[in-house]
Amino acid sequence: MAGLKQIKSKIRSYEKTQTVTKAMEAVSAAKMRKAQIQALSGRPYASAAVSILARLSGTTKFKNHPLTKPSQASGTLYIVITSDKGLAGSLNSGVLRKIYAEMPEDTSVIAVGKKANDFFTARNIPVTAFHAINDKITSDLIDEIALEALHRFTMGAVGTVKVAYQNFISTLEQKPAVHTMLPLSLGELQNVVEGITPKKGAFSQQQTMEAPAEYAIELDGEDILSALAPKLVSIFVYHALLESHASEHSARMVSMKSASDKAGEMEHKLTLQFNKARQAAITREVSEIIGGMEAMAN
Repeated sequence: MAGLKQIKSKIRSYEKTQTVTKAMEAVSAAKMRKAQIQALSGRPYASAAVSILARLSGTTKFKNHPLTKPSQASGTLYIVITSDKGLAGSLNSGVLRKIYAEMPEDTSVIAVGKKANDFFTARNIPVTAFHAINDKITSDLIDEIALEALHRFTMGAVGTVKVAYQNFISTLEQKPAVHTMLPLSLGELQNVVEGITPKKGAFSQQQTMEAPAEYAIELDGEDILSALAPKLVSIFVYHALLESHASEHSARMVSMKSASDKAGEMEHKLTLQFNKARQAAITREVSEIIGGMEAMAN
């Protein structure tokens, strides 16, 4: 009977686990739908914003702008976006493994999310700033990340700024993405637009970006470009945060569903095992009773 008690205890443990994972799955599903709508709704805006850069890329003033010219500095700054919490499968490890394999020696990190901060701190890679990530993406968070990256690039502390995050493909698929944010370039932004536009659905309309030979800009072109270029960097950061946010909740929902299914399978197997053990115990007791009755009859 001790064996039966142990099996019954395991069954109850899996039942409790399944209750928790199903609740977490439901919460993640609700957050996922909201995050997906935000990410998908922001994609046409991101496409339109980067197309502005494409149209301005042919101007002489833009080519000579400090944010578009290659820097003489050798350092690389990575803006790494992960989640604060786990239980999301390979969501965070996928991004971290991808960029860690390609990081040069002179590297520093802006960690967005506790998982990124813990990962690079444990490996003695300089983390110049850490930002916790939550369910609400605020303009203050976007500005802080963008301004720090812009400051370090314009001051010559780093020669390249890259952003790494999970790109949302679908509910069941997220793909690590790494893009060069600074210096601004048309080719890199074209890659971003291609990556954020779904192949099917309401958001699948492609936008054509062409670089004209020259633009006639009224007022002072330098002032306009100086105001526009940092905004494009902020849009870069905002888009990455939206994509990572949608990917996190999608991955966590799928992970919790998988855990619930696995707990259900184990509960079913243990129930069969329990029934077999109980049947064996009943058969043994019946045999002992019949044996005793036969002994008494003799």
